[in-house]
Amino acid sequence: MDLLKTMEDRILIGDGAMGTLLYSHGVDFCFEKLNVTNPDEILSVHQAYVEAGANVIQTNSYGANSIKLARYGLEDKVRKINKKAVQLARQVATENTFVVGTIGGINGNQNDLAEIKSSFREQLYGLLLEGVDGLLLETFYNLNELTTVLAIAREETQLPIITNVSMHEPGVLENGIALEEALKQLGSLGADVVGINCRLGPRHMVQSLESVPLPSRAFLSAYPNASLPAYQEGKLVYNNQPEYFESCAVDFRNQGVRLIGGCCGTTPDHIRALKKGVEKLTPLREKKVVPKQQAILVNGDKKANNGGLLTHFSRENHSVIVELDPPKHLLVEEYLDGVHALNEVGVDAITLADNSLASPRISNIAIASLIKQQNIRAKALVHLTCRDRNLIGLQSHLMGLHTLGFHDILAITGDPTKIGDFPGATSVFDITSFELIRLIKQCNNGVSFSGKSLKQPTHFRVAAAFNPNVAHLEKAVKRLERKIEYGADYFLTQPIFSVEKIEELYHATKHINTPIYIGIMPLTSSNNAEFLHNEVPGMKLTDDVRARMHAASDRAKSIREGIVISKELIDTAIHYFHGVYLITPFMKYEITVELAAYIKKKKSKQVVH
Repeated sequence: MDLLKTMEDRILIGDGAMGTLLYSHGVDFCFEKLNVTNPDEILSVHQAYVEAGANVIQTNSYGANSIKLARYGLEDKVRKINKKAVQLARQVATENTFVVGTIGGINGNQNDLAEIKSSFREQLYGLLLEGVDGLLLETFYNLNELTTVLAIAREETQLPIITNVSMHEPGVLENGIALEEALKQLGSLGADVVGINCRLGPRHMVQSLESVPLPSRAFLSAYPNASLPAYQEGKLVYNNQPEYFESCAVDFRNQGVRLIGGCCGTTPDHIRALKKGVEKLTPLREKKVVPKQQAILVNGDKKANNGGLLTHFSRENHSVIVELDPPKHLLVEEYLDGVHALNEVGVDAITLADNSLASPRISNIAIASLIKQQNIRAKALVHLTCRDRNLIGLQSHLMGLHTLGFHDILAITGDPTKIGDFPGATSVFDITSFELIRLIKQCNNGVSFSGKSLKQPTHFRVAAAFNPNVAHLEKAVKRLERKIEYGADYFLTQPIFSVEKIEELYHATKHINTPIYIGIMPLTSSNNAEFLHNEVPGMKLTDDVRARMHAASDRAKSIREGIVISKELIDTAIHYFHGVYLITPFMKYEITVELAAYIKKKKSKQVVH
């Protein structure tokens, strides 16, 4: 029995959610682990869906890859779990049932593509070697991830491949590409069935498919959620009535869908309703497409990056950025005095940390607004950390920054909460700085994180952090290059305390055109130097610098020596690079004022390399 040949003349019914039934039975841990530890539980779910009328059932292997199984300490059980998943589905399948090996999307937020490809191959081989009738690649929000793994799967097997993308918003993927275009790409790469699953219910899925023509060489599929979930007594609950799916099945058939199943919240009753809805219908062979609005593409308006930016930041200028952290208290007068002093000496931007070292400060967006009210020439460069906000909060914050006219951002992952004032607080980390950079640049094309139109582009210029104080600088440079690929416009380094390190960094990065601002943090005492060297990750001082600070006999001489050391570092930095990033120590802004004036005085004399 051939899956694709059968679909030429019939509408097939897929199964529904595995996790929903297991969750209703009290299982709230790794579902895939049950293939080995509680096989009867999995068998009963498969059996229920076959009895409800499913022609196509999925192996219980959605998250059975090394990346996801590592959360449970099961990364070395990938082969065993996938093998058992196929065996259990086969045990229940009748002669009229197709078994497809399911592989779920990872989304790639905190995993690079190489890691995802390796994990995918391991799971793929496990399913193929055990023998399946086809593959189902489902719940892929990231189209690049899906096209990457589809190419691998197509190279390894001639079995039918079903590819289902997921959308946050009807008709458009998270990167702004239209569903029609995404499915067309998948078909051209060898997918035999292309479609959608998860996140949306039947209504929005049908609406999304209205603009999708019948594929020339593939079939269409749809696996809707039961409904939007409600949150009751600490649990997600889907309230949709199964009978509703009977009429929805007709709607899906009228959009040309030939494989209809269910995703989150669906049960055997939903599948039974789908079966009843299409049992007398034949597949749609001609379709009139509803015209859609012009899709917003991520690689769209390149001019969106120009307005309101720090355009004077370039390789041709010795520009000066100064970090002056927002206060940890509510008295802002001294802080604003420092801002005015820095502005008078001509600094180009003042960076505002986002609760640095995981300690609460006045909101940097509030401080940026205060600075703007002071008619300060220097731009506010607002730090944005992934630690304190989930994806909802990050997008909301960016929309607020754009609305207030702040377009310069330093995207960072953030220090873990355990090092700060509230070590028991939760760190969010939905994404890392890499993904944040990409998503900010997506907003510059008028596309939200979910793929929905923002109605106008943002105008953000994105700085990224770079730590050269590592044993293997070449690896750090590779990380820097990756951030450039994600969209970073320029870099601010961690403080450097060695002339030799600045020179080494120049030679390691001279092939890179993206501006790099060398971090200089003036030392204030020997204790300060020893603390940074011994206790702060990413900071190392030379023996010479530590000895010089130790030799300073009092506080005033220590500060003076720290300034002298900083000027020596600045001399080297502006000889090789075109920007300096001064980090103000302990709100002693008079030190950074002196250093900024020193840079401005030297810049006209310095030979640009």
